[in-house]
Parts: sequence; C-alpha cells; structure tokens
Amino acid sequence: MSYFRITLHRSAIGLPERTRGVLAALGLRRRMQTVFHPVHPQFAGMILKVKELVRVQEVDRALSKQEVKAERTPDKGFYVEKAVPRL
Repeated sequence: MSYFRITLHRSAIGLPERTRGVLAALGLRRRMQTVFHPVHPQFAGMILKVKELVRVQEVDRALSKQEVKAERTPDKGFYVEKAVPRL
C-alpha cells in the first residue's frame, strides 16, 4: 500500500476558514509538519484544495515521527576517530 507524504510549507494565516478546515482535516497544524495518509481519492481531493500550501510525495510506507525527525536532522559535519586522553 502506498501513502501520500504531505508536508505543510506555507502558513494558513489569513486564508478562508474553509481552507483552514481542509488543513485541519488532513492533520496539519504547523509549518514543516509532515503527515502520512493512504492513497485514496478522498485525500487526493483534499490535497488539491490546498495544493499551493503543501508538498506531496508518494511513498511506499508511512514513517514514524522518530524516522521523520532523523531524516530531517543534518549530518554533524565531523566524526570522532578516537578520544583524546585527558590529563
């Protein structure tokens, strides 16, 4: 089963109540929040209503919150080869 990965990229401030209601129905509250929904015509219709505000990808499985956070975390930029002895 495939899923829609929906990320809110633009805020709903100042938009009509109907548009904010669609975002609430999708489970999106904050910018950069990501939710997963099964590929279904009902969700596709809601996505089309807010297509200017969200980014959508089709993925094979829904990720957990920890997996999404780990995916967004950048690399440290360094690695420790060995610990320096302390005097």
